[in-house]
Amino acid sequence: MSEKIYIYTLGCPKNEADSEYAASMLEEEGFEMTGDAEDADIILINTCAFVNDAKEESVEAILEACEMKKTRPDLRVGIMGCLAQRYASELSEEIPEADWFIGTGSFNRLAEILRGSEKISLGSIDTLQKETGRLVEYDDPYAYVKISEGCDKNCTYCIIPKLKGRHRSRRMEDILAEVRELAEEEGKSEIILVAQDTAFYGTDIYKERKLAELIKEIASIDAVHWIRLLYVYPEEVDDALIEVYRSCDKLVKYIDIPMQHINDRVLKRMNRRTSRRDIEDLLSRLREAVPDIAIRSSLIAGFPGETPGEAEELREFLEKARLTRAGVFCYSREEGTPAWKMDGQIPEEEKIRRRDMLMETQMNVSESILSEFVGRTLEVLVEDEENGLYVGRSYLDSPEIDGAVYIKSDEELHRGSYVNVLITDSTEYDLWGERI
Repeated sequence: MSEKIYIYTLGCPKNEADSEYAASMLEEEGFEMTGDAEDADIILINTCAFVNDAKEESVEAILEACEMKKTRPDLRVGIMGCLAQRYASELSEEIPEADWFIGTGSFNRLAEILRGSEKISLGSIDTLQKETGRLVEYDDPYAYVKISEGCDKNCTYCIIPKLKGRHRSRRMEDILAEVRELAEEEGKSEIILVAQDTAFYGTDIYKERKLAELIKEIASIDAVHWIRLLYVYPEEVDDALIEVYRSCDKLVKYIDIPMQHINDRVLKRMNRRTSRRDIEDLLSRLREAVPDIAIRSSLIAGFPGETPGEAEELREFLEKARLTRAGVFCYSREEGTPAWKMDGQIPEEEKIRRRDMLMETQMNVSESILSEFVGRTLEVLVEDEENGLYVGRSYLDSPEIDGAVYIKSDEELHRGSYVNVLITDSTEYDLWGERI
């Protein structure tokens, strides 16, 4: 009788994809996957270690799983992913109840590890991930597709290169085969491309940026209705990518550009490869080519040495730049990164104050932008129903991180369908409307 495995995923969409790859790999090796932790012989926790909050959430999940072993002594628990890669030795001492610590470099050996006695397995973080199928357990009409792994940027605040290794692109034919399976067999009509930096795709194996070409190939698949891009570093956006935004109907007019800051001195200390002028020029080029483009970004408040004036400069930029969406995060001091040793570490309460200041500014900007959609018609992907209204997303909204569109309809709407909605009202982050 095959052993049953339950995988619990924490962290970013890239981890979600990894868990589905792992599930497919394990099933091929004779394991049985289950969606119920109580029914599992093995619980695998795919962890995140990017910032402190993510690490704490991962540790809590590990402790909860290990607590289950008190009443189920035959249950085994494995910690995999970034937290295991970063802290395997420390975790094995602090949480001896866990059976395996499987780093990002040992992903390809997962089945072998679960059948053996090797407690800690880290492997090489530069190993190319084995191409496998995906075992998709959820019925959402979208899917994240990871097009590359690792990162060569070495931003001073970021631990990812030490956990995920150098940048490695997947072959285009493998990505396209995965997209076809997801769209044609699993009904995932929205394909969301993810990587540490999606625009850097292809520079290693093809010696040039290939994202625009990849998007065109995905758009040729009939079952794909929307394509969405996340994590596009500003310095990698070229004319070919802007042109595909302008000309490809299936590529939703939404781009996620992690800027992190706008002050040149702070950007230099972060080892970012752009300047304020570069960023502002890029925003102008995008909006000139695609006037209605939704631009999302992530920003860091309280980076070491950030002065009150530089924080205010970032706030004023948010006010002026009118980004459609933005997430602001307090700087997380991560050991092993250059920023850990930097002078000028800012007290936690001041980081929180600066973050809240930026978020309040962005909330007002978002409220103003969304109000301009009242009276317009948007195509909306229906995903749910609550309190007598249907809930969906327009091109403005990426799953889980952005807002929603609440739809009034006299006719039944089916999950995964695309409908035209006349927008009748708006708030800071959401829209309301009627199906037409």
